[in-house]
Amino acid sequence: MVNNLGIGIGLRPEHYKEIFATEKIIDWFEIISENFMVDGGNPLDVLEKILERYPVVQHGVSLAIGSPDPLDYAYLNKLKKLAKKTKTPWISDHLSWGRLEGAHFHDLLPLPYTQEVINYVAERARIIQDFLELPFALENLSSYVSFQQDQMPEWEFYTAIVEKADIFMMLDVNNIYVSSRNHDFNPQIYYENIPLHRVIQIHLAGHTDYGDYLLDTHDNFVCDEVWKMYAEIISKTGPIPTLLEWDDRFISFKDTCKEALRAKEYQNNFTTLSLS
Repeated sequence: MVNNLGIGIGLRPEHYKEIFATEKIIDWFEIISENFMVDGGNPLDVLEKILERYPVVQHGVSLAIGSPDPLDYAYLNKLKKLAKKTKTPWISDHLSWGRLEGAHFHDLLPLPYTQEVINYVAERARIIQDFLELPFALENLSSYVSFQQDQMPEWEFYTAIVEKADIFMMLDVNNIYVSSRNHDFNPQIYYENIPLHRVIQIHLAGHTDYGDYLLDTHDNFVCDEVWKMYAEIISKTGPIPTLLEWDDRFISFKDTCKEALRAKEYQNNFTTLSLS
């Protein structure tokens, strides 16, 4: 079973003032690694203050593991250096691509679900985990398009990569729900057909419903359907470190923590049922 850090939220500048003026509410913070991979200045000053009070977990957005260009060891060295500072228990990034030679698109672009891509990404993920000397996890994306080349559903693709590489899952429950609505599949099929013992962390978030499709916007409260899915998943896994992502149309730090801590109620219910 995963060592449960409890419930966290993303560390965002909009909350800095409140965080340092408020007693500890949340259990830990997740940082976007790239925002702190710098030599000095205010980001590192803030990080030092946070590390005095909270555990920190690193989550990246620009590894672009499925891209065709070689692994960027300058980036990986900075990432590893930051990990030594934060003492993060693991590092995660996205199962996506976003780079071509000479260009970085700064977006989380989807990959075709093929055996060739599985082999390619799994080998790169194995190398990255060995290099970082920490558990490494890949996060499932919200999906809006599919490829004609797809040979399998997303959950089989995701499973094959983490098992072949012997790495972990950073499971975004909202992304499963968004994808299920956009592609018309039962989300339960997804989480019942992945190796839940490899889930090292869970993301929860809000999205925007445009009727014909859902968009993963991280600017709203977690919907009831996603909370239900979360409860079903942790009933199978036990308590898992869980993070609320809120990245736009910010609410107060206290209210963000209040929404995140709803996850603790589900975890406590699991613990109570396990002991009864």
